[in-house]
Amino acid sequence: MTRAVIIELLHLCVGLIATGLMFWAAAWSYPQGADTIWAVGYAALIAVAAMSLYEIRRAWKRGRQMRDD
Repeated sequence: MTRAVIIELLHLCVGLIATGLMFWAAAWSYPQGADTIWAVGYAALIAVAAMSLYEIRRAWKRGRQMRDD
């Protein structure tokens, strides 16, 4: 696993943690709407992960190309 892939995975983890904390704080501050907030939060977590998959795949391919050369 190349350094670029590790950096992308760390970036994904930080993004998921930040998104989760933001929605946790929102649900904590408005308990009446917690169910709705968490529903949107889960969708946002999936979107963050989906947006990162392309970059992780790209870094992985770039690392394989460099290794094959």
